[in-house]
Amino acid sequence: MRRADRLFLIIHALRGRRTAVPARQLAQTLAVSVRTVYRDVADLQLSGVPIEGEAGVGYVLRKGSDIPPLMFNADELEALVVGTRFVKAFAGQRLQRGAQAALLKIEAVLPPDLRQRANRSRIFAPTSRTEAAATVIDRLHAAITAHHVLRLDYRDESGRTSVREVEPLCLAFWGGVWTLGTWCRLRIAFRNFRPDRIAGFEPTGETCEETSGRGLAAYLHAVGAETDALDLS
Repeated sequence: MRRADRLFLIIHALRGRRTAVPARQLAQTLAVSVRTVYRDVADLQLSGVPIEGEAGVGYVLRKGSDIPPLMFNADELEALVVGTRFVKAFAGQRLQRGAQAALLKIEAVLPPDLRQRANRSRIFAPTSRTEAAATVIDRLHAAITAHHVLRLDYRDESGRTSVREVEPLCLAFWGGVWTLGTWCRLRIAFRNFRPDRIAGFEPTGETCEETSGRGLAAYLHAVGAETDALDLS
């Protein structure tokens, strides 16, 4: 865990607490040593964060210095927990790590009763996906972000192979199957490719610039996706 994330979590673990939180409890929550908690708290105090207390006693935020914590109701919390489980089950490793870190931050600001209730959700997302499959999603995600043109070795549903040069636009998950939305330079049209049918792919070394005719907004319109709630700027 990054040090910045630890400091964030320490502050939020102390928010709204009337009694001191022992350093050992903070250490268990953050999965670090007690000595690390002592050092982080000391650094926060030096930077002006109004934390009171000492080693062996515990820590609290100075009375009157707290701000209202972020609050969720039970249904909202369960939605966040379930959403995190789906991301961890089906997304790439990068988003899996992000989901776990986000959930840790959310849990840090929850009172124990709500935290326990949210974690008791009986909606799960078991998966048999391999690490290799998650790595492919990560690589495709990175290519989309960097606007890298890709050369795909692709097999269609009949097993026919082809080489495609594509401008990757987005990844979509359809409840068991991922698709890569692209502008296909061979077909001169939008095309979807399933990552599990991509035998291999590499960047061509070229980057692409989205235009009104073959960018993400045009792709989503072509496939009939709702775009009103999306920021496509």
